[in-house]
Amino acid sequence: MNSESTIIEYYDIFFQVLSYLLIPIISAFVGWGTNVLALKMTFYPLDFKGIPPLLGWQGIIPNKSKIMAEKSVDLIVGKLVNMRDQFNKLDAKIVAQEMGPSLERLSRKVTKEILASKFPMVWKLMPKKRKEIIHARVRKELPKVVSLVMNDVQEHLDELFDLKAMVVNQLLLDKGLLNEIFLKVGYKEFRFVEQSGLLFGFLFGIIQMILWFFFPYWLVLPLAGLMVGYLTNYIALRLIFEPEEAIRIGPWTWIGLFIKRQKEVAAEYAHIVAEKIITSEKIFDALVDGPKSEKLQEVIDRHIYRLVDAVAGDQKDLVVLITGPDKFQTLKNIAAFSFYEDLPIIIRDVFDYTEEALEIECTLRDKMAALPSNEFAGFLRPVFQEDEWKLIAVGAFLGFIAGIMQWLFMF
Repeated sequence: MNSESTIIEYYDIFFQVLSYLLIPIISAFVGWGTNVLALKMTFYPLDFKGIPPLLGWQGIIPNKSKIMAEKSVDLIVGKLVNMRDQFNKLDAKIVAQEMGPSLERLSRKVTKEILASKFPMVWKLMPKKRKEIIHARVRKELPKVVSLVMNDVQEHLDELFDLKAMVVNQLLLDKGLLNEIFLKVGYKEFRFVEQSGLLFGFLFGIIQMILWFFFPYWLVLPLAGLMVGYLTNYIALRLIFEPEEAIRIGPWTWIGLFIKRQKEVAAEYAHIVAEKIITSEKIFDALVDGPKSEKLQEVIDRHIYRLVDAVAGDQKDLVVLITGPDKFQTLKNIAAFSFYEDLPIIIRDVFDYTEEALEIECTLRDKMAALPSNEFAGFLRPVFQEDEWKLIAVGAFLGFIAGIMQWLFMF
């Protein structure tokens, strides 16, 4: 009977020691788990899941996509890219040359559509040589029109193109793309948040264990768990962005983890933006079909009208007399409409040239790498600033629940 009592006594001692030793280990996993969950809740789900408006969740970034997109674009527009300067790198003559084959096809289409539709009998009876002369004049004038339109676009770009609207609209339509930007550029920082939860959770768990040894009250473990969930998130976020300026402590240099990677982040960010957001295709699509496209149409109309006048040449007055002013204006409108209708197609001929000439990726990379550290930190910081209290509160709540579970396990 004595031996059985001794075994039970040893078992009780072993169980108590094990219970104490498990506190830091459980605390480490609580710290890790709450941090991982906080990050998941930052980015996912893309759309609200649950019973709106209160019971459920949508990732903070997707939920605040308009605010996040505008903050991101404010950095691009305000600090990194001046689209007028970038567009001035384009050579209007080279643009016209790149469109050469398409302009050739367009010149024949415009000539035929105008004359064949409005003067079918005249076009049918017109000698082939005369048709070729008219076509040659149109073909000669079209590259000039392209050059003049490009010059006007460069000179009045702010009136014709809204970079901020273009980028914000893209990011609002594709919330996953907004997530992708932050996840890629902040990948190492997010990994640190996850992994630091283990370390900080374990360290706080040792304190929790000591408190429990001296104050073995049931509420100690839940409250300590709450603090673990709160502090692991809070400290990790501080270490990512602070200090903004390097501090030397003996042989060591201490600076925010994200700040330390400024050049690396700048290169990654510039690549994503130049490849998926501010591309030649999207820029020209915004010019042709964007909210300010009517002004581009006015520019094109003006130059196409001059083209028709140039093709008519010294016989313009005679043509106007024969056709009448209204019909002659209709000819101009048809020519302008035909050009604008084909513009989304022929503009593709210059994508390769403009990608190279605009140098969006190079410009973004160099300027972002040269930003002052506080402005650079402002790029990723909004990811955590938006509803940060919710994430920390969730971490604290889960830590509190884990503390209750610890107490139940021990007793």
